[in-house]
Amino acid sequence: MDVEQRPSNDNSLTLNLEHDPQNGSSNDSYDVSTAHTIDRDSWQQVGLMLVTGFNCGWIFSFSNLIMVPLGWTWGVILLFVVGLYTAYANWLLAAFHFIDGRRFIRYRDLMGFVYGKKMYHLTWISQFLTLLLGNMGFILLGGKALKEINSEFSDSPLRLQYFIVITGVAYLIFSFSIPTLSSMRNWLGASAVVTTAYIAFLLAVAVKDGNSNPNKDFTVSGSKVNKVFNSFGAISAIIVTNTSGMLPEIQSTLRKPAVKNMRKALFSQYTVGALFYYGVTILGYWAYGSMVSSYLPENLSGPRWINVIVNVIVFLQSIVSQHMFVAPIHEAMDTRFLEIGKGMHSGENFKRLFLLRVFFYTGNTFIAAAFPFMGDFVNLLGSFSLVPLTFMFPSMIFLKVKGKTARTEKKAWHWINIIFSFLLTIATTISALRFIINNIQKYQFFADA
Repeated sequence: MDVEQRPSNDNSLTLNLEHDPQNGSSNDSYDVSTAHTIDRDSWQQVGLMLVTGFNCGWIFSFSNLIMVPLGWTWGVILLFVVGLYTAYANWLLAAFHFIDGRRFIRYRDLMGFVYGKKMYHLTWISQFLTLLLGNMGFILLGGKALKEINSEFSDSPLRLQYFIVITGVAYLIFSFSIPTLSSMRNWLGASAVVTTAYIAFLLAVAVKDGNSNPNKDFTVSGSKVNKVFNSFGAISAIIVTNTSGMLPEIQSTLRKPAVKNMRKALFSQYTVGALFYYGVTILGYWAYGSMVSSYLPENLSGPRWINVIVNVIVFLQSIVSQHMFVAPIHEAMDTRFLEIGKGMHSGENFKRLFLLRVFFYTGNTFIAAAFPFMGDFVNLLGSFSLVPLTFMFPSMIFLKVKGKTARTEKKAWHWINIIFSFLLTIATTISALRFIINNIQKYQFFADA
């Protein structure tokens, strides 16, 4: 479906939703050469990947990070408002997968094509910082789940760092064995089953605990200044709940029509997926009030076997989910260092792939072990990088691609988006940095948090 005609004499860019890039003009700087698979997956597969990926164990921190600072009224309002705004921004970005006959399988290539090399590098840095921090958060999550299991059987559990190392090794093995997003196909069904299982187990115990405690405290504590900063931190967490900052990379795996299929997959995420992760967020706060932990399973009253099963499944499910959120970094390294056109596990590629994964997970695991402050990673992830990737950049692309033909009210709307997201980036980044400084003062490096 063509939204606009082909380029005219004014040399303006055109938006062509499903044009085959092989028939369009070539651009050596932003080609589709990649070591990973593109143009293969169904929207059902990608939709299932989004639903399970966004319902990873991180959702157990959102009651504390979102509802405790905001309370019932603002918490529920902002969950739905920010969720809808995020869905709209991703829906918009999906339309720009093809521009002027070219297919863009990487976010940085898209921004570089529209705005030049400076935006290419800015997008590259912003996105990869987001994904690196996110992967560290996943490693912390897996380590925390393993320590919770150990705590059920020992009064003197091992230090968190041991479990962080175990998690890093597990992630390395999976990412080496299942190197691309498309190759996750056979794992998504199992991931969906265990995701549903651990959420069901946890909610059953949380409902029991909530009903047995009628005197829950929902007071939003702190000074006015603290409440303001904490509210921006909560908004960052809501953004993290709903988006990844890597939609073009996910969309690249879809078979044509890629735009329509991506939007179908997004609809799955923001309906079925949101029902689960918003449900856990709200119910966790209802069950435990302002005393809800930053890792919800810590609040569960038992029985022991429920706690153990929930944490085992959180750990196993995180192995699959983390792989989705770090795929663009793997793709960049694999495309740079592997021999394209040959099997990823064949010959020289086998050794190179293994070394790349060892290099990546060794560094990330070490940093995660040194700075085990899970909540602050979530807030920082949603602030200085994920906000512009989600809200600002899609509107910037719209103004550049369709600005000359769009109606005045549409251009005004996108300028409002840009200005608002810029201010939100500043506010949430200040809030996230404040949280990190507070934790650095409170904890030591390699703390057994």
